[in-house]
Amino acid sequence: MTSNEPAAHDAVVLAGGGARRLGGADKPGVRVGGRALLDRVLGACADAHTTVVVADPRPTARPVRWAREDPPGAGPVAALDAGLRHTAADDVLVLSADLPFLAADTVRRLLTALRAGAAEGVLLTDADGRDQPLVAAYRTAALRRELAALAAAEGGLAGLPLRRLTAGLDLARVPDPVASFDCDTWDDIAAARARIREHDHVLDEWISAVKDELGIDLDVDTGALLDLARDAAHGVARPAAPLTTFLVGYAAAQARGGPEAVAEAARKAAALALRWAEEAEQEKPGQQAAGERSAGQSGGSGPDAG
Repeated sequence: MTSNEPAAHDAVVLAGGGARRLGGADKPGVRVGGRALLDRVLGACADAHTTVVVADPRPTARPVRWAREDPPGAGPVAALDAGLRHTAADDVLVLSADLPFLAADTVRRLLTALRAGAAEGVLLTDADGRDQPLVAAYRTAALRRELAALAAAEGGLAGLPLRRLTAGLDLARVPDPVASFDCDTWDDIAAARARIREHDHVLDEWISAVKDELGIDLDVDTGALLDLARDAAHGVARPAAPLTTFLVGYAAAQARGGPEAVAEAARKAAALALRWAEEAEQEKPGQQAAGERSAGQSGGSGPDAG
């Protein structure tokens, strides 16, 4: 690893709870914005070297390692211990599987805060200022130390609440009422589904869902693509907008390029749409007549010349 590369970290996602407040529904599989809650969380921690999901295996949008607490249903502390046994990095993200608004930038913020300070863990706090220990980054050694101490003192970890674990850690906190929002009830699910359809969020949510569905990991300038679609619609014809943006993506894929290839193809297509629009302007009746008069006044070697 070079000095310019971020330090490796792992992630443990707890996804095996009973979801009693959802009537025993399969909470990690509940869809918000067309994506399972678990897949949304896995997308946010996609940069982890190893991601361990503590639950029974199921299809997921990206490959993960599976683990299970013994016995199943023994609670979050036992589940965390089971997941941590499959990690090796110095830092570990610990996440629940019901965070619809967790994003990669929040994960990076937690890791940056952990590495910049002396705390043993950095966790989010919710809108009421409450600690959210399952939206956090920890020093792996500190977690292992406290888990071992608890197991020795209690004769095991089954049934222990998370606060017994975090009480022994030196923690720092980052307020974030959005990223810390979790879905415990059907009202929470409804609120999350409504929020992603709000004007300020719907486009980013839709693009993320499409990329997840198609297996695309590519960040592009959506503003430039929207501008291209507008230019194609106004300068050529309305159906040209989606077709043009599709062809730009296809051209970038053919070039085996990343965001830069998309940007270059979009630039070329936008320039073409502008030329197309300029020609249309020149062909308008008033401008066409003016052009003909100008050509006649300029003289030349036509049949009437001389």
